[in-house]
Amino acid sequence: MESVLITGGAGFIGSNLALELERRHPDIRVTIIDDFRSGEFSNLIGFRGDLVAQDLASMDLLGRFKPGEFQAIFHLASITDTTIIDARQMISNNVEGFRRVAELARRSGTPLIYASSAAAYGVCRSGRMREDQPARPANVYGFSKVLLENLAERFDSAPGGFKIVGLRYFNVYGSGEAHKGAAASMIYQLAKQMQAGKRPRIFKYGEQARDFVYVKDVVEATLLAAEAGHSGVYNVGSGRPTSFNEIIALLNKAMGTDDDPDYFDNPYPFYQPHTEADITRARDGLGYDPKYPIDRGIAEYAIQCMAAGATQRELS
Repeated sequence: MESVLITGGAGFIGSNLALELERRHPDIRVTIIDDFRSGEFSNLIGFRGDLVAQDLASMDLLGRFKPGEFQAIFHLASITDTTIIDARQMISNNVEGFRRVAELARRSGTPLIYASSAAAYGVCRSGRMREDQPARPANVYGFSKVLLENLAERFDSAPGGFKIVGLRYFNVYGSGEAHKGAAASMIYQLAKQMQAGKRPRIFKYGEQARDFVYVKDVVEATLLAAEAGHSGVYNVGSGRPTSFNEIIALLNKAMGTDDDPDYFDNPYPFYQPHTEADITRARDGLGYDPKYPIDRGIAEYAIQCMAAGATQRELS
């Protein structure tokens, strides 16, 4: 790949992807589109490419870029705050932005890799989530991602179709998410609470389990998707659930603390109590093999969080 486009490239996953592409391919030309509603410039320190600061949902992509200008398009731009309930805002932003990007890709047959979400599965109490299950989104964010998958299928099946790959990211954590605040991963939020000397707060009674996947594994899966042989939708997770109680135990070990959880009532009826990716299709179709089990990922990430916290204290 000589030239790629990344939408949402100043965000959490997008910035990690952009910097990794430049690390692997020193001569690559990376162009980012990000309106900075949920992006952060400091995520891109060291970035060598171009950045267009515009709203993707209203941008004239066909007027701005030439057909065939990019060898791959990675569409990661999205409203990602799952607590937003304004359906018009969420769907207009997420779906219309995707529609414009897909049309740009269609004009030149450029492979398009886009971010979907495990939120498409909705509320599950147990068991693995497979791509062939019916979508049952429990919030408008998950619904918007299902609409993206519907559109992708239409583009793929239309005359002159092109490769379009959707990735259902599970609960991603890692470097570059601090700017997301309350929308950052629970691993980040719990680590910051414990670092500040507070008891980690989780919903009663900590048995809820999530498939936490390290951002480095997510970036690898996203790059593998660009080389996929055909269109499709794939789960991107670790393949195993971890309870919040287990997360706190692992953080205590990594950070040298001994904090007990502070349990409180869950106020969200659409909360996912269990996520667990069946990654068989991603292994077979993409060659995806996650390298960071939860203990390794947390150990590495906790060191980063503690170092960042020390830097902030020095600055203040």
